[in-house]
Amino acid sequence: MIDIDQIFEGNPRIVARAITQVENGGEGAAALMKAVFPKTGRATVIGITGSPGAGKSSLVDKLAFYYKEKGNKVGIVCIDPSSPFSGGAILGDRIRMATLGLDKNIFIRSMATRGNLGGLSRATVDAVAILDAAGYDKVIVETVGVGQDEVEIVKTADVSVVVLVPGMGDDIQAIKAGIMEIGDVFVINKADREGVLRTQKELEALLSLAHRPDMWMPPIIKTIATENKGIEDLDAAIVSYLEFIAGGGESSARRVSIAKWRLTELVRERLLTDLLSRNGTGERLEDLARKIAEKKMDPYSAVEAILSEPPA
Repeated sequence: MIDIDQIFEGNPRIVARAITQVENGGEGAAALMKAVFPKTGRATVIGITGSPGAGKSSLVDKLAFYYKEKGNKVGIVCIDPSSPFSGGAILGDRIRMATLGLDKNIFIRSMATRGNLGGLSRATVDAVAILDAAGYDKVIVETVGVGQDEVEIVKTADVSVVVLVPGMGDDIQAIKAGIMEIGDVFVINKADREGVLRTQKELEALLSLAHRPDMWMPPIIKTIATENKGIEDLDAAIVSYLEFIAGGGESSARRVSIAKWRLTELVRERLLTDLLSRNGTGERLEDLARKIAEKKMDPYSAVEAILSEPPA
């Protein structure tokens, strides 16, 4: 049994156990989140997304250090690809942030996507809520970096930062992934590379074509994360956006949108769990899967067969 008060006191060992419980969907996970919920809403959640190799981890590393130096407690949730066999995270971002992980005011957790599209783990929202309740001032969520399916980051973050690099055709990838619409701040990392000016001009041209409903014009920040350059400018851009939405009423609409999405996800998950927990459904699933693999049945008919069976 997890001591809820220990979570509120920020005990890192208990916080880690709580995240593990909700990630595994263990017994008591729902009760835990019910107890945690009233203490949430104080942290600033920053989503970092972008293409693989853009330097997201280095940027998160330096941004977290910057916040820590300003006296903030920082929680970092790194969404990694899943092992197809164990379901666990196969790239431990903590390896890349070994120095940060030793600081008592910084909590780092790698989570596996477990097959979820959108670059987000199923339990990411719960992990963020637990860190929020544990008193972390800033919670940074770094996505897996698959490029095409990362727009879901906007559903959990107060501000979304899209990281690009010069010379990798990221402007085209950004349009494909739909992240032009969800980026609140754009970062051109590795700005010491050739082609940074061209990338900036292309981004500015693309952003001028995509008018957002809130009329915010996302700033473009140039950084060299490995040399700790541009981090202060990035923080200023994040603060600027947060002040903009706080003053324009967009913050409330965004929270409602996030709550609706989360509710839909939980209902979907609960219905699926209830369906698969029926007596005999597991064996039935194996039998139908075998028939589909042997081309004796199509998947759509199999779904109809499962749903048409009355609860045991």
